[in-house]
Amino acid sequence: MKLGVITDCFKIPLEDSLRLAAELGFHGVQIYATKGAFSPDSLTPARKAEIKALLAEKKLEISALCGDMGGHGFQRAEDNPARVEKTKRIIDLAVEFGAKVVTTHIGVIPADKADPQYRVLLDAMTECGAYAASKGVTMAIETGPETAPVLLAFVKDIPCGVGVNLDPANFVMVTGQDPVEAVELLGNYIVHTHAKDGVMLKKVDPRAIYDKSFVAGENPVHSADCFREVPLGEGSVDFDAYIAALRRVGFDGYLTIERETGADPIGDITRARDTLRAYL
Repeated sequence: MKLGVITDCFKIPLEDSLRLAAELGFHGVQIYATKGAFSPDSLTPARKAEIKALLAEKKLEISALCGDMGGHGFQRAEDNPARVEKTKRIIDLAVEFGAKVVTTHIGVIPADKADPQYRVLLDAMTECGAYAASKGVTMAIETGPETAPVLLAFVKDIPCGVGVNLDPANFVMVTGQDPVEAVELLGNYIVHTHAKDGVMLKKVDPRAIYDKSFVAGENPVHSADCFREVPLGEGSVDFDAYIAALRRVGFDGYLTIERETGADPIGDITRARDTLRAYL
């Protein structure tokens, strides 16, 4: 396995993030690509060339692009044509930069396949997956408001191009799903992971968490009072068992550190790197 970091989590400009990632000894970086400095709408050919040169100089690869649309994800059929089209442009960007994975939250997957919401999400991800597969890329649904069995059933309903970005903290914070069990269930569908930790403060319906956050236009991590993201190693994720499970299913990709909150992101990321190095 290799170590990565989400550049935005450093809370500094992209170029500085890339230099710092290399200085800290990371193998790769994940970059947000839906808006800001690295979105398809912002990047000029000259800017792309500059970033490619810096990545090459620092011997970094892109572990994945983050194509998270925010808001309701792909839950609203009326919004999905534009969102699917933008996702395709992010996939094109991934190809241009040699990345094989684009991660995204898609919204709340219903456990009941008869729920109309299930079909809305399935149609959107089937189209995104087909396009991704045609480009040699995998769309990776980030674990969140559903349990591993629900996510597995959903991914199996998509013909091609869709896998899983496994975030163990999202499981322990929101659904109480055991990450080890999730790894064993999702197996070869796991194409990327986020190394993050957290604790559940109270058990509630995950839909209430995510829907409230969607309406407010906020990331659930920053708006929910029922869970808390904490520095890696200080939460409920058993990383010994979790990483052992990843090895058992043959995962040999990225452990990409994500630290969305906290007053000392660089310090937290550095300590997370030190913890994870012991597993490599």
